[in-house]
Amino acid sequence: MRRRGAARAAAVAAVLLAAAGGFALGDAHGSGGAAPGRGAAAGGAPAARGGQTVPAADSPDAGFARDMAVHHQQAVELSYVVRDRTRDEEVRRPAYDIAQTQANQRGMLLGWLDLWGLPKVSADPPMAWMGMGAAEPGRDGALMPGMATTAQLDRLRTASGRQAEILYLRLMTAHHRGGVHMAGACAAACATPAAKRLAQGIVTAQQSEIGAMAELLRERGAEPPA
Repeated sequence: MRRRGAARAAAVAAVLLAAAGGFALGDAHGSGGAAPGRGAAAGGAPAARGGQTVPAADSPDAGFARDMAVHHQQAVELSYVVRDRTRDEEVRRPAYDIAQTQANQRGMLLGWLDLWGLPKVSADPPMAWMGMGAAEPGRDGALMPGMATTAQLDRLRTASGRQAEILYLRLMTAHHRGGVHMAGACAAACATPAAKRLAQGIVTAQQSEIGAMAELLRERGAEPPA
């Protein structure tokens, strides 16, 4: 399993590296790399600043950047919690990889919002840019589909050993499924080339990680969530 896990991790890393190709932040708003001025347009229409076009405040690009940054933050938290609750490197290693990858991507997403001159928060409900603004509000701190509830986070913080491993792998599987759904929407609807590349890279990498976590769960006598 260690050799299979290492090979799968290498494959995921290669996917992420390919997805990150050309990810200069300047690509997020056109050639040249200069940051646009503040005050990008709302209402879905892109704004022109200094000859460059930036996404509108309510565009799929901006919504994806905001919502995925929040989604990623919880994945980082879950992953660091489980590293303190088990000594099994078969779980600690991928948890560390997930934490590092998603922390880096979160910084990129927030950086784009700065470059576009857009706020990092919105009055719109999460995922409204996907047409899900009327969806049932998140329960117990789970702001978006796939996110863990406050009670689930508390359980992970008090679990240990195999119990913590299984709980983490199941929570992260659900979390990744929600992330894949959101990233797929951006890959289809976002206009910014860099955002579309990142979104597709997230879909590919997290689908692979879902498969790896299913193997780890079965080795521990458990199954992925339905």
